[in-house]
Amino acid sequence: MRIRYLLLHAYGMGGTIRTVLTQANTMAAAGHDVEVVSVVRRAGEPPLAVDPRGRLSDIADLRGHAAAPGPAGRLRAWRERRRAARPPRYVPGSEPGHKAINRAVERAVIGYLRGLRDGILVTTRPALNILAAEFATGGVLRVGQEHMNLGTHRPDLRAAIARWYPHLDAVAVLTGRDRDDYLRLAPGTRVVRIPNAVHSLDQKPSTCANKIAVAAGRLRPQKGFDLLIPAFGQAVEAYPDWQLRIFGTGNKQPRLRRLIEEHHLYNHVFLMGRTDEMDEELAKASMYVLSSRYEGLPMVMIEAMAHGLPVVSFDCPTGPSDVITDGKEGLLVPPGDVDGLAAAMRRLMGDEALRAEMGDAALATVQAYGPEAIRERWTELFEALERGNGVPGASEPGSLVRGPR
Repeated sequence: MRIRYLLLHAYGMGGTIRTVLTQANTMAAAGHDVEVVSVVRRAGEPPLAVDPRGRLSDIADLRGHAAAPGPAGRLRAWRERRRAARPPRYVPGSEPGHKAINRAVERAVIGYLRGLRDGILVTTRPALNILAAEFATGGVLRVGQEHMNLGTHRPDLRAAIARWYPHLDAVAVLTGRDRDDYLRLAPGTRVVRIPNAVHSLDQKPSTCANKIAVAAGRLRPQKGFDLLIPAFGQAVEAYPDWQLRIFGTGNKQPRLRRLIEEHHLYNHVFLMGRTDEMDEELAKASMYVLSSRYEGLPMVMIEAMAHGLPVVSFDCPTGPSDVITDGKEGLLVPPGDVDGLAAAMRRLMGDEALRAEMGDAALATVQAYGPEAIRERWTELFEALERGNGVPGASEPGSLVRGPR
């Protein structure tokens, strides 16, 4: 099969980039003709590698090349800056990628989409899904991916989804709840639930003996670290030899640092910044804590489970309860319940045997999220679309279903 994965930019470290490249690399390793296409390029080399059996290309190179000399070169540079200042015409204003897709970039993407004649195109965010639905009409099979739950999208984006997603050949979502939500919003859309894969199941297991809890994500309100810090402050009163390590960067770092100081947790809670060795850090820990206000499918949590870590999590929309059964692989508490989160952490802090038991269960559950297992589900979908069936399987949790018109 010929498969193209269209990313806004493949030269970063975000969760969507990582999971899409995992998909692409797994399909390339299986012998398919795979190309990763980056809408914009702002860096020399991507930090996350594309399998050498695949290819990486870009549509708009924005690395700031020097203008050609002379009046003609200056005029061309001025025109490019003017085009770059104009907002896109077709991408809804609340789409998070709206600022990155200016009018010139949007026009380049539309030109690329109009030129496609064969194979399978996988678009990886609402802006690209919408553009593909409207402009990739030359014979390519179009599969749109959603990496965030529908409830986080604002009305203008939801309206565009309702209008354009039924024109796609399939829409892939991460959870069963999302599948139901998208079917209600956009009847006639062909929706399949396929979760993201962890990048590897061959990980060093945690002993669950170290007195370390780990959390990770962008330091932004979504991740709820402003709730986690006071909750850990409560828990550490009973277990003062524990520490919490929060990995990630973001604009809320100063606020979180002040919160640590306000709760006198400077010897217990550490903002670790970004790391390229997350697997090693997870292997050192004894529990993973998810304090998000909302999620798509929390991949770092699932990767923590691949190290045999038990999880303490808010039962936020969506994702945690799709993976974790409360009391089995970890503990779920009501969204935003700081006292409940503290109590759940205390329970695991005080019981190493329970941590190990839940960690073993987490390791068993996460096998369904391995690269090969998820590749089989994508292959099933792609083959069904190529046959023109549109329905791989019957009523399995991952099968393609179509809402009533």
